[in-house]
Amino acid sequence: MRRTGAVAAGIAGGMLLLSGCAAVDLPLAGVRAGTDGTPYAVFRPCGDDAYQGPSLEGRPRGGDGSATTGWDARSEGLHGDTEFPLFAPPAGLHARHRGKQELLPGHDYTVGFGHYVTGDSYNAVVEFTAAQIARLRPGQVWADGRAMSLGSFERLAEESC
Repeated sequence: MRRTGAVAAGIAGGMLLLSGCAAVDLPLAGVRAGTDGTPYAVFRPCGDDAYQGPSLEGRPRGGDGSATTGWDARSEGLHGDTEFPLFAPPAGLHARHRGKQELLPGHDYTVGFGHYVTGDSYNAVVEFTAAQIARLRPGQVWADGRAMSLGSFERLAEESC
């Protein structure tokens, strides 16, 4: 057992050396409930960092792992804090949609974006379910595996940078 663990650790360490530094996951993306119940994506990149590749993926629990709902955008050079309806990304992102554009029961979702610069790379990602978002009160944000106020999310994002 120890030998297997040592081999796995050696392989992981070797991969890091070969690939450079890996991007870290930071709680800079969230989902908030609008006053009418509409879910909104909330992105808070660090400072003036450019980011790219925003996406939303929904996968059926227990399925083959393929995303069946959501969207993705290959946009690069995006800047600044932003919020938009979860299933209606800004037209400027030129998002490609797939499947039904609503939160579905029995699905696990991930929304986020990336910032990839040598030595300072991160993924902003939040994982959630339709049930977790349905329980949010207006103004609350789901991020980092829990519900919180928008102010708490802003502080969490700031402190994570």
